[in-house]
Amino acid sequence: MRPNFVNPTFMGLQTPYNQAKAVLIGCTMDDTSSFRPGSRFAPNNIRCNSIAIESYSPALGSDLEDIPIADLGDIDLPCGKKERSLDKIAQTAGDILADKKFLVAIGGEHLISLPLITEQNKIHHSLNVIHLDAHSDLRDEYQGETLSHATVMKRVMEIIGPKNLYQIGIRSGTKNEFDLMNDMGSLYGYEEQDLARMKYSVGTSPCYISLDLDILDPGIFPATGTPEPGGINFNQLINILYYMKDLNVIGIDVVEYNPLLDLCGQCSIIAAKLIREMILVFYRQADVAYPNQR
Repeated sequence: MRPNFVNPTFMGLQTPYNQAKAVLIGCTMDDTSSFRPGSRFAPNNIRCNSIAIESYSPALGSDLEDIPIADLGDIDLPCGKKERSLDKIAQTAGDILADKKFLVAIGGEHLISLPLITEQNKIHHSLNVIHLDAHSDLRDEYQGETLSHATVMKRVMEIIGPKNLYQIGIRSGTKNEFDLMNDMGSLYGYEEQDLARMKYSVGTSPCYISLDLDILDPGIFPATGTPEPGGINFNQLINILYYMKDLNVIGIDVVEYNPLLDLCGQCSIIAAKLIREMILVFYRQADVAYPNQR
């Protein structure tokens, strides 16, 4: 009798691609990590440990098993070949979006967001990006590189325009970066009045959410490449995400978890639960998620 073999998928999700309305991919890239590399191992680690939590969310009264999601696995990226990796991410995302799927990406470093947002911007008019992070990522260059985890939101801003970038949780950056955020008006606080102001500004326009897990305090989430003290706790973050449930979210990514620094596996469980909740909060049927397709 031959045994059955199982490849790890996020929470066991195995909907065939042609039947799926949402698609999950792993972007295993950390070529520009400047302090503690290893986030390229995150997607598979999160998948393996996601079996520790249920697919049902009692807070939302929803279950991932009720959403047709295909986990395609990790994109085969050439380690150390930054431009080629970005091109492959863009090509993969473009193909999935052409099929009108709701795209969920797990990084990897934050630079993976650039090709994902670039492809979303080709489809959606007036795309907004909501950036949750400890760092502004608005440097024009870092260590001589214009394409870096420290410059990713500057490159994104150049694509979508300064008025369409919304940043939450930022507590680290250069003076020039904070001056730029103040000039753009992109920086928002955690309080309800700040989030309400952001939601009013975004309105019904399509928006993309990029979550860097170092928004969490390193006392709660130490396994990240560039930990920054003074962050929020899990419940604060999840409530911020719940507060944005009425927005027209067309795609999400979760980045910068480093399993090499997760000695007891607690951070992988945190990441998995956040991904579960984000899918349940923001998933839309394809015909709803693409109201402004060009």
